[in-house]
Amino acid sequence: MKMLRPQIFNFLFVVLLVACSNESVNNEDAIIDQFDASKAYEAKDFSYGDHPRQILDIYLPPNRTNATKVVILIHGGSWTSGDKSSMEPIELLIRNDIPDLAIVNINYRLADNETPPFPMQLNDITAVIEYLKANKEQYSISEDIGFIGTSAGGHLAMLWSYAYDDNNKVDMVCSIVGPTNFTDPAYLNSTDSEIQELLGAFGNVTINFLEEVSPFHQVKASSPPTILFYGGQDPLIPTSQGVDLKNKLESLDVPYEFTLYENAGHGWTGLELLDTWSKLKLFSETYL
Repeated sequence: MKMLRPQIFNFLFVVLLVACSNESVNNEDAIIDQFDASKAYEAKDFSYGDHPRQILDIYLPPNRTNATKVVILIHGGSWTSGDKSSMEPIELLIRNDIPDLAIVNINYRLADNETPPFPMQLNDITAVIEYLKANKEQYSISEDIGFIGTSAGGHLAMLWSYAYDDNNKVDMVCSIVGPTNFTDPAYLNSTDSEIQELLGAFGNVTINFLEEVSPFHQVKASSPPTILFYGGQDPLIPTSQGVDLKNKLESLDVPYEFTLYENAGHGWTGLELLDTWSKLKLFSETYL
């Protein structure tokens, strides 16, 4: 699954100005043991595991406390490619418009022909959560988190929130064009080469396995509030992926918001993009 096209956020840089952090480091060697919670703090490419892909960027807002919540950004790329840098426009928007949130932008290990994405990439998210929990006092942050994921990252964000959040610490999850149900006939019966390649990332698997890695089959009444965005002309994500999950969230009485841009594909620009951020900002302010 291809990432959201980087250009859909480019125009925002023309009008978006974000103040520089009061403290900034470029590697973990510069991290100090104690942080001044009255000042902003930023670290790039900090390791949360031994693999070169297990790195994250972290931004801590000024005047934070142990009630400061964290939003985790997860990039797309068909589970086989992509980088956290594609999520930097969203990070800048959050820093500008929701300045009280801490932000963690992650890379994760990528799948290949020998190594499937599941459970590897879910384990990486778990490792990030455990790292933040272990350092919450030092960072002056809460254990409560939210997720924003695009494309494959949206799938991972939903699946972790629905199936892995044993302590109910996820307060909200956002999926932008993330797949929700790999047992959807629109996938299983498709002869489209791109969709076959998408499903091929998981290898030769059973229906039971596809249900296990499908947010649609893992969501439950206790799942966190969910906001969904999809394009009606998306060649990779059939409309049923968003609509069916929306209907299931409603049946389970899980708070949700669903937006389908009828003429959009796997990403969008202009007024639709402004609408996305307006809705996501309000949803985040409501539940985070």
